[in-house]
Formats: sequence, structure tokens, C-alpha cells
Amino acid sequence: MRVGTLNLASGRDARGSSLDPAALRAALGDVDVDVLAVQEVDVGQPRSRHTDQPAEVAAALGATDWRFAAAVAGTPDPFRSWSPAAAGLRGPGDGADGPHYGIALFSRLPVRRWSVHALGAGRARLPLQAPDPRTGRNRLWWFPDEPRLAIAAELDGCTVVGTHLSFAPHTAVRQLLRLRRWAAGLPGPVVLAGDLNLIGPLPARVWGGRRLVAEHTYPAPAPRVQFDHLLGSPDVRAHDPRVRQLVFGDHRLVTATISRR
Repeated sequence: MRVGTLNLASGRDARGSSLDPAALRAALGDVDVDVLAVQEVDVGQPRSRHTDQPAEVAAALGATDWRFAAAVAGTPDPFRSWSPAAAGLRGPGDGADGPHYGIALFSRLPVRRWSVHALGAGRARLPLQAPDPRTGRNRLWWFPDEPRLAIAAELDGCTVVGTHLSFAPHTAVRQLLRLRRWAAGLPGPVVLAGDLNLIGPLPARVWGGRRLVAEHTYPAPAPRVQFDHLLGSPDVRAHDPRVRQLVFGDHRLVTATISRR
């Protein structure tokens, strides 16, 4: 089974513009994975042309089943025009009632059961340069952390969990420990896929499992650290690990073929 993780970054290219639906599908057209965890996904957001990005990604991948979990309702911005979204999962056939922002998990294989787990939000704020809508000039903003979530897809023979952890390392570690406890109750073996905002071998140590891909993933043009991980329980091994840059996003796509040891 081929598994991957990708930070979509709302489908933004190197100029900061989000791809339209056709261009997004084309950019993902040669991504050959059975299960893909995706972070920073937009639904009905003005910045991404009001695109239903989960539906477009599913169409590009040929994913027969998927779930989207909204972390934020509204548009994330410095003026807090957003609020934590109601817990729940949206899938094929459900209406796109955005604007929302969150994570998604896509599968080309039959899924026995879907579930979602709330991980809470940290108190830290992230400094970012962004335009001031009142003046048009770039300035430093302090963005609050959004609520973090995890989605699990129970497949025949294993479970894949997709997540996006806090940008504050100490909070991300706590969230990963919560994920570890939750995953212990899921049918194994378990593979964790996502942007963990933790570097190198640390996530595997906290997870108590194996680091399936070891290569820098961020920033995409010239990676210096690995934020994007595939972690397996001790009975999982990986073949043909790959990390590649796409035409959008600031993280690289990570994929590997997994099997049971």
C-alpha cells in the first residue's frame, strides 16, 4: 500500500496565488498513492477561489472515499474572523458549506470505519509577514494557533491516521502523545501521516514507532528540516520512500510503500 502526506498550503504557488480547480487537479495528476493525508485544506475560502479543495484533490487522486475535518470556520486572518469549527467529518456527497479550513484524508481503498479525534489548540502565536488589508503593506502579524485534529481510516489490515500538529513544539509533543494513546485503541498496525511540526527523529521517539521516511521536506524549494512524516508502529516497514516538490505548497510531498514486517 502506498501512503503519503502533503501540506496543501491552500494550493498556493510560488507567487502566493492559489491554483484554480483545473490547475490543482493537473498538479496532482501523477501522484500515485493509495492513501494520502493532506493538511491546510480550504473549502469555500476567498483566498483559494472558493474552491472545494477536498473534492478536487479526491478527483485528481481517483480517491473513492475521503473525509475532511474542519478545524476553523471562517477565514483565518489577523482580525480573528474565524472560530473553532464544530467537530465532525464531511465526505463525498456532503455539501460544501464553507468557508472552512482543516485537514483531509483520502483513500482509493475500501475504508471500514472513519473517526476523528480533537487534539486541542496551543496558546502560542506565530509571527508571520502578511499584507495589512487596510493599507496593503506587509507587516508582522501574530497568528493564534488553531484547533488541531486527527482523522483515522481503518482499512483491511491496517489503520492510517492523518494529522497536522501545532506550530509550537511543546504543544505538538503533547498532541502527539495524545495521538499515541488514541491510536493504541485502533486496529493495527497503525501508520501516522502528516505535518507534525517536529523535526528529524524526535516524532518517531515520541510516537514509539518507526520513522519510515528520513529526508528534509521544508521549505520546499531548498529543504532544511523534516516536518512532514510517515511514522509506523514497530511492525511496519517502508519501501521506495520518496520526497518531491510540487508546483504549489511550501512543503514537499512524502510517500512510501508500506508493508507488515
